[in-house]
Amino acid sequence: MLNRSESAVEMMISGYNCAQSVLSVFCEDLNFAKEAALKLTTGFGAGMARRQEVCGAVTGAIMVISLKFGRGLADEKAVAENTYLLVGEFMKRFSDQYGSCLCRVLLDGCDLQSESGRKFFKDNDLCGKICRPCVADAVRFLEDILQRLK
Repeated sequence: MLNRSESAVEMMISGYNCAQSVLSVFCEDLNFAKEAALKLTTGFGAGMARRQEVCGAVTGAIMVISLKFGRGLADEKAVAENTYLLVGEFMKRFSDQYGSCLCRVLLDGCDLQSESGRKFFKDNDLCGKICRPCVADAVRFLEDILQRLK
């Protein structure tokens, strides 16, 4: 049986984006429908619609933290502050590991909005070399945070 990081990487291998892959492996724990998670995160791949802003693995992780600890209708404002702290902790850990949370920095300037950039991305297996490790580590970092707060 695959662990959660391996399952997230398998999601990527089967064609789902980084945000989809991260959020989807936490759906059961979050009592969140996987189909809804996949639809919700579709636009966040490749740093939000290939714009290479915040890495999809990071946005997927932020969604996990927010679904688990975020502020709902009946919650006090302090709940949001705690969520911000957890998101900040996650982002610092990711950034410490990879040097940034920005897709364009992680991919060293490879332009996913251009046909030639997407070809370079594919021909040089940047998904395997960069994106999949980011997804696997994002899941591990989330597991550490969630385990600590049980």
